[in-house]
Parts: sequence; C-alpha cells; structure tokens
Amino acid sequence: MQVVHHSRVAWDTARLIVGATDDEDLFGWLSHEIGDLLGPTIEDALRDTRDQVRRGGRDRALVESGLWRVRLEDTLRDRPALAEELRSLTTIGSGLLRARHP
Repeated sequence: MQVVHHSRVAWDTARLIVGATDDEDLFGWLSHEIGDLLGPTIEDALRDTRDQVRRGGRDRALVESGLWRVRLEDTLRDRPALAEELRSLTTIGSGLLRARHP
C-alpha cells in the first residue's frame, strides 16, 4: 500500500489549481471535480481564485497557491479519506495541464 502524504497532495493540488486558471476548459473540469469531492462552497472559492489570479497576475498566483495549500491541508486533516481521491484527481489534472500547455 502506498503512503499518501497529505501535505504533498495539498501542495500539488494548490499548484494545479493556480496553474489551470488560464485554461477555461481545464479549470472548469477541475473546479467541478474538486467541487464534487469537497462541496459547492469550494467550487465557488475556486472560481473566485481564478478571477483573483487573472486580475492580480503572478503575485496573486503565489498568494492563492499558499491559501489553497493551507485550505486543502486543513480539509485533509479533517477528512483524511479524501487524500487518495484528491491525489488521483491532481495526477490526472497535472497530466492534462502539461499536455495542453507544454
């Protein structure tokens, strides 16, 4: 059985969220999937992040990455059973992001 490090999952997912903000289709898919997993308020927060990053540029992207890392770590601390599913989703999303934006 593979060990899932919650901090790593949170960081990788946060980077993916911010990295996908420029790709409307990928971000739409990702926010929907994460919203299904973590709830509709998270999906709304993801859309807010997309808007913030688009308006604020690189500096805002760094801030949003950090905010999502903490938010996701807290979520995984409270709901550790979600870690594997979130890791799988992040792996798929990261692959799509690399394929779409080499």
